[in-house]
Amino acid sequence: MQKDFFILTSNVVIDTEVKSEPVRRAVMRFYRDLAMVLEPNAEGMEKDRPGIIYLEKGSAAPEEFQIHVENSQRLIISASEELGFIYALLYISEHCLGILPFWFWNDQKFVKQKEIPVPFTEYHSEKKPVAYRGWFINDEVLISRWTAEKNAEYPWEMAFEALLRCGGNTVIPGTDSNSKKYAGLAGDMGLWITQHHAEPLGAEMFLRAYPDKNPSYKEYPDLFRGLWEDGIKRQLNHKIIWNLGFRGQGDAPFWENDPQYDTPEKRGSLISSIMQEQYDMVRKYIVNPVFSTNLYGETMELYQQGYLKLPENVIMIWADNGYGKMVSRRQGNHNPRVPALPCEGLRDRKHGVYYHVSFYDLQAANVLTMLPNNMKFVKKELENAYNCGIQTLWIVNCSNIKPHVYPLDFVAAIWNSLETEHEVHLEQYLRKYYGNDALEEMKDCFLRYFEAMVPYGEKEDEHAGEQFYNYVTRVLIHQWMKDGGKAICEELRWCGPAESFSGQLQWFVSKCVNGYSGFKNLFETCDGLLGRMSDDSGLLWRDSILLQVKIHTYCIEGVSHFGKGYIAYEKNDYYKAFYEIGQAADCFSQADQAMKECCHDKWNGFYENDCQTDVKETAYLLKLLMGYIRNLGDGPYFYQWQREVIYPERDRKIMLLLNYENHLTDEELYQAMKEKEPGEFYNNR
Repeated sequence: MQKDFFILTSNVVIDTEVKSEPVRRAVMRFYRDLAMVLEPNAEGMEKDRPGIIYLEKGSAAPEEFQIHVENSQRLIISASEELGFIYALLYISEHCLGILPFWFWNDQKFVKQKEIPVPFTEYHSEKKPVAYRGWFINDEVLISRWTAEKNAEYPWEMAFEALLRCGGNTVIPGTDSNSKKYAGLAGDMGLWITQHHAEPLGAEMFLRAYPDKNPSYKEYPDLFRGLWEDGIKRQLNHKIIWNLGFRGQGDAPFWENDPQYDTPEKRGSLISSIMQEQYDMVRKYIVNPVFSTNLYGETMELYQQGYLKLPENVIMIWADNGYGKMVSRRQGNHNPRVPALPCEGLRDRKHGVYYHVSFYDLQAANVLTMLPNNMKFVKKELENAYNCGIQTLWIVNCSNIKPHVYPLDFVAAIWNSLETEHEVHLEQYLRKYYGNDALEEMKDCFLRYFEAMVPYGEKEDEHAGEQFYNYVTRVLIHQWMKDGGKAICEELRWCGPAESFSGQLQWFVSKCVNGYSGFKNLFETCDGLLGRMSDDSGLLWRDSILLQVKIHTYCIEGVSHFGKGYIAYEKNDYYKAFYEIGQAADCFSQADQAMKECCHDKWNGFYENDCQTDVKETAYLLKLLMGYIRNLGDGPYFYQWQREVIYPERDRKIMLLLNYENHLTDEELYQAMKEKEPGEFYNNR
């Protein structure tokens, strides 16, 4: 071992002239990393003179750093500001100690060593191609109710750490109250903080502050101004990208609460004047503030139509449609697909992107499973966006992190280096987190996963996440029980022909069933690979891609039975319809159970609050539908099906006593049906 290599041991000491909370936390995190990877000195043994890592103020550009090894016991890190020191320590953690960016989220295991040499004597970091790089921890219903067997704050700390390890520097630290609750932690870890497009300046929502008042700016301008000013004052001690805008009391246009603004001119004029006022308000408190605004949904349409005027020097944030395509999002049945990229005349301004690897739209998106479009597509969209001038800010909706680790890792690779290629990255990702066993087969499974996605439309991005199977099924159940399927589902005009309820349901079922073989075959392949993996790699495989394949497969099976149930219902075969809907409920329950089986060790309770896709709710509503169907076919006395299911054939038609025992519940009746042989069950009809 060359003597000029710095040696990392468990008793390394960090000496710093930089005194700040983010740097203090970075130092403590590095000590923890040493303890995870290196053996402690044996008790009673005389300790060697510890190596020293010295942090000194230098002249590097913001966020950049230099590492210089003087000798085997002295290493110097030079940076000009906090993030430079943070990134430097994380660089050594990853490239020397082997601690990966998603070590926590992918359950990386460590084999402790006595010492580890730093394999270089000089290292200079490079400027990243995107200035502000971050995540929006949005739709965070899973991590908000999960403690990782520690405390409520710990998952958020691990999320912010993963972001820093990915080279990120900016975060929207949650939605609504969470964004205020965890902003202090994010700031203390060195991150820039910015705001949800529905929460300009990070201010409190009007209706939470004033629940008895109409949220109308025209009626209460001073109350709105007071909330904005309070939001500014609350965040003065942090690095903030101040988001300007005005939306309704939720992820919706403001005119839904204030219908007097009934033309694009009126709407654009009010938003423009409010943004200018917010801009001026921040500048009273902050020298050289950084501003942004989201051209998202209705605001992008207003801007494209020329009705929205922005203050100077504001980062214009463009958004994908939730499925990775840089066009406007669908809202309800309205889907204009307006290109969401700056035109040639705007290229001299600062631009950002709000990009989704997770999305919640109550239609066809994904929160429990990965983005339904492949990384080649993601690279194309982000590369094109960058070439159109979107180079200042990238914010990625990361949701609850764990289901989306692979896409998040890929996007981070792009914001760190535009040369990243999707297949090369995938192989590197698999090697790092899953190991080399069955590498080609694992790679094939990941690629086939995206190929298996159900297309619900004709556009290249119109592939279904797990919400498609659940939300469309639930909307159809609602209409079925509302009027027996006489009227169409107005809420489903976005996704298929709408001539009749039956046509809508059949279109939906056929779309899903056509994708079944791809997922079923992939399920078998993924499951078969477990025997070729180590215990640790196999557990991660079960908890990640295999779980997601199960969710898709079981939900599609559920939709298939749902369709069979409706066909029987149309033929007035309510007995068979009842049974098929029960089978559908079982399949969705299997998807829910698959998630619960992955809630082991620190992941205990992780999927417990699946309240958005809410697979268990789909199963519950299907069971309600069973009751509706039984009422039609077995009512009003509810004894005939029970006789047919549980009585011997010789007794079924003898009616001296209609029943000899208590009426079976729907669930008890269905379970009795399941105990029969399938042929016997149908022949009895």
